[in-house]
Amino acid sequence: MRVILAEDSTLLREGLVRLLAEEGHEVLAAVGDADALLREVAAHTPDVVVTDIRMPPDHTDEGLRAAVRIRELRPEIGVLVLSQYVERNYAAQLLTSSAERVGYLLKDRVAQVEEFLDALERVHAGGAAIDPEVVRQLLIRTTHVDPLTRLTPRERTVLEALAEGHTNAAIGQKLHISLSAVEKNLNAIFDKLGLSRAEGYSRRVLAVLRYLES
Repeated sequence: MRVILAEDSTLLREGLVRLLAEEGHEVLAAVGDADALLREVAAHTPDVVVTDIRMPPDHTDEGLRAAVRIRELRPEIGVLVLSQYVERNYAAQLLTSSAERVGYLLKDRVAQVEEFLDALERVHAGGAAIDPEVVRQLLIRTTHVDPLTRLTPRERTVLEALAEGHTNAAIGQKLHISLSAVEKNLNAIFDKLGLSRAEGYSRRVLAVLRYLES
C-alpha cells in the first residue's frame, strides 16, 4: 500500500519507514508536523495515513485535527492515529463520522509489529482497528452509565470486539461462538442501547460511539 507518515519523533518515524519498506509498502512521505502532513496528502494519493496525535508546534491535538480534516476531504484515504495514552475525547472525534478506514492505536502497540501491521491492513481494507486497551479502559470508565449497565457479560465482550473493528465472523472466531450467536448478541446490544434502525445510520458505529461519548 501507499503510506504517508507523520510523527515528530525522528527515531520512531524512521523506524516505521524501515518497517513498512521491509513489508513491501511504499512510503510516499515521512514528515514531522501536521501542516506538512496535509501538504503531502494534497500532493500525493496515499492509501493510508499514519499520524501521531500530538505534534509541533503546540504538541496538543494537531495530528488529530489533521486526521479529521483528511477524513472530511478524502474519505477514501484510511487514517491510523497513534497516541501515547488513552484519550477518550480524541477517539470519539475520530470515529464521529464513520468507523470505516480508521484506526486508533497506542504507540506501545507499534512495537508489536504483527498487531501494528494487522491494524494497518484492516484500515486499508476499509475496516476499523481500535486498540484493545483503549476499548478496555473506555468500557471500564462507562460501567456506571445506563444503558451500558444493562448489557450481559457476553454482550459486553461482543461490544468490545466490535469496537476493536472486528467483523461478525472475526468476533465469532475470537470468542469461539457461532455467527448466529454473534448476530443475536449484537441485536440485543443495539436494542438495549436504543439505537435507531433508521436508514442511513450504522448501528455498529452508533454502538461504539455511544460509550465513547458517555
